[in-house]
Amino acid sequence: MTGLDSDFVRAQFPAFVEPSLQGQAFFENAGGSYTCQPVIDRLERFYRQRKVQPYAPYEASRLAGEEMDEARRRLSAMLGVAEDELSFGPSTTQNTYVLAQAFRQWMQPGDAIIVTDQDHEANSGPWRRLAEDGFEIREWKIDPVSGMLRLDQLEELLDERVRLVCFPHCSNIVGAINPVVEITAAAHAAGAFVCVDGVSYAPHGFVNVGEMGPDIYLFSAYKTYGPHQGVMVIRRELGEMLPNQGHWFNGDALYKRFTPAGPDHAQVAASAGMADYYDSLAEHHGITGDPATRTAGVHDLMRAQETALLQPVLDYLADKNSVRLIGPREASEKAPTVAVELPGSGEEAARALAGHGIMAGGGDFYGSRPLRAMGVDLDKGVLRLSFVHYTDKSEIGKLLKALDASL
Repeated sequence: MTGLDSDFVRAQFPAFVEPSLQGQAFFENAGGSYTCQPVIDRLERFYRQRKVQPYAPYEASRLAGEEMDEARRRLSAMLGVAEDELSFGPSTTQNTYVLAQAFRQWMQPGDAIIVTDQDHEANSGPWRRLAEDGFEIREWKIDPVSGMLRLDQLEELLDERVRLVCFPHCSNIVGAINPVVEITAAAHAAGAFVCVDGVSYAPHGFVNVGEMGPDIYLFSAYKTYGPHQGVMVIRRELGEMLPNQGHWFNGDALYKRFTPAGPDHAQVAASAGMADYYDSLAEHHGITGDPATRTAGVHDLMRAQETALLQPVLDYLADKNSVRLIGPREASEKAPTVAVELPGSGEEAARALAGHGIMAGGGDFYGSRPLRAMGVDLDKGVLRLSFVHYTDKSEIGKLLKALDASL
């Protein structure tokens, strides 16, 4: 099979047969995706059959622990990292905050961290707060017209004092896909570690973190068809170097070192449903190999589907003199997260689209820094249209007609 089978994909998501959602097209996926059936099934089974303290010798507890371990084992294999290099937390924001506290304890006076103004606040705010403890925060600034980050400007910020470089795989406003491998290589050459916020990219296909090379990679499972959990990869060299943030007796377990609170057992176990979904896509489309290879194949199918659907939307908006399309005009260069500055407010535009059966959002989406850097009035914000691989051609047509009627 050469392309993504949309009918098969949509059959894996109960939302598409939910009566209350009929006649509406979902274009606010950057805020959270629909949940796939395997995740729902696993979550329900856990609450019905396994809702006990896990890892005890009795059957229900043993099975609960096995399902939690299965989620970590399968997802880490898909991402190309060791099993104990992946952990779960209540959210990506919380995971980042815990990491920031670990770096605060580990760094020395005069050390610096580089952040960008392209980021969602989750991978910017916790690091910026370290300035209160006397550490230097350097800002890698976006181009105010294009919203893009330039590698040569990062290299100007790097020196022997930089301990960490934090940047998004792609922005939830600009949507541009940043060159993670090249940025990571530049940071590593300067002796710095790398933290990548993958929240806005991961819904469009899991990547091989092990091959790409960052030391930290974070994303949110509720945006990748799963439960409300933050998923964090932290590579062993860095994870064992940073101070333990968990209970003292868990300090020897890498996947527990940055989880101060007990995990949500049911949601961790249900996260294995994301692996089930990827495996079903791989099998249906004839993709074989080890977990990382199958994942790469599914990623490419997702991206091809999204790119084909995205280009007509970008072309339509780029031709509108009354709006400002933020980010790249070429679908191959960005995720299908499209922010548009309008004469009026983004929220009002989203309200108008709702009358045409389009579920979209307006505002700043915790991306006030990139919007401000590009001169967008934060009181008006932007209209954001975001979709993923389960969006089909008919929904894109519905969106374009609705935009014609409302803009």
